[in-house]
Amino acid sequence: MADILDVIKDRDPQEKEFHQAVSEVMESVKPVLDQNPIYRQARIPERLVEPERVIMFRVPWTDDQGNIQVNRGFRIEMNSAIGPYKGGLRFHPSVNLGILKFLAFEQVFKNALTTLPMGGGKGGSDFDPKGKSDYEVMRFCQSFMSELFRHIGPNTDVPAGDIGVGAREIGYLFGMYKKLRNEFTGVLTGKGLNWGGSLIRPEATGYGSVYFAAEMLATRSETLEGKTCLVSGSGNVAQFTVEKLIELGASVVTMSDSSGYIYDESGIDAQKLDYVKMLKNVRRGRIKEYAEKYSSAVYTAVDSALDYNPLWNHKADCAFPSATQNEINSRDAQHLVDNGVVMVCEGANMPTMPEGIHVFKEHKILYGPGKAANAGGVSVSGLEMTQNSMRLSWTREEVDSRLKLIMKTIHQTCVDAAEQYGKPGDYEAGANIAGFVKVVDAMLDQGLV
Repeated sequence: MADILDVIKDRDPQEKEFHQAVSEVMESVKPVLDQNPIYRQARIPERLVEPERVIMFRVPWTDDQGNIQVNRGFRIEMNSAIGPYKGGLRFHPSVNLGILKFLAFEQVFKNALTTLPMGGGKGGSDFDPKGKSDYEVMRFCQSFMSELFRHIGPNTDVPAGDIGVGAREIGYLFGMYKKLRNEFTGVLTGKGLNWGGSLIRPEATGYGSVYFAAEMLATRSETLEGKTCLVSGSGNVAQFTVEKLIELGASVVTMSDSSGYIYDESGIDAQKLDYVKMLKNVRRGRIKEYAEKYSSAVYTAVDSALDYNPLWNHKADCAFPSATQNEINSRDAQHLVDNGVVMVCEGANMPTMPEGIHVFKEHKILYGPGKAANAGGVSVSGLEMTQNSMRLSWTREEVDSRLKLIMKTIHQTCVDAAEQYGKPGDYEAGANIAGFVKVVDAMLDQGLV
């Protein structure tokens, strides 16, 4: 598929993350394209890599000192072949068009794997909520929604949260949408429980990642009980990955944020995790404070001079990268292999670079790619949409059981697709192929639109 890559690199040379995502998918689905010439005749690859719609807008807002600030807002509506666009909003200084196109492209196939009728999209802003007051965040969110509201709706595009967009931001965004449209609809997911949210939604991505990991280990007649696990990140995904791992009897020894990581050889138990939740969700502090409170932990600051991340260089059985994209390079992957890791399950989007994935496959490591392993979040977002449409609320047990079933189904779908196209045990290929076939068959059914 070099021709497709050449086209998008020539057209948008600066969008490296998007090039990486397209390359990974197209390499995996080459056997499908070879066996189904109709896909090439219909120019499916060329249509897939071009968003159906790209929305960019300015977001002016005033800070607490009365100064006017201006940020950029984005929404990438990538593909709606199997349902309304669905995908998170990310508020982070690193946000740009290329990163959001990569995330939207990944979201198309992830959503297809969930068994729910959702297309793929992504959006956000280069606004940084960190260090801002609640009133500053509110004013920004209201300004952001004053433009975005024209382009979204419960049957058109349903955003959710992502990095920098939690319950606080979703509340402010929803309130402005409701005011502007004069209607109460399920246009955003991740809402508060008392106004249309779903139980298990905050936990879903982390829990789902662990459920997927358990399914992978079961293929080798193993469980998570007694396993030592490395987890990166300390946000929503990482917190609930750790919570579920503790519940299943695993020992988690690392967590991190953008400043560095902690290694707690004695294990992060439920009490320590509660402290992390308070630290990150309430105080919005830094992970180094964990080491100041617990003497069993050692904090290591980020060292930009290193060409590897020392978090991945500890003895362990399993790894759960749950922070951000491209956090594991080939050297990190080799460290994981050398330290006895037998399974890597991605809670973040594309956290492993292509060279790292190659190392995992070369050493027969169980590798769960993000578009399959972290699909639990968008799955429960889909369940929240269903509950909103039906004007009811399911119990925690019911949502959790549906999440488990969805992750089990995704796992089996990946296994079956990989075997069908001669790549048994390759979860990356299985996820890409299964998601691709579902989306492109729908595109063919709907004609040239």
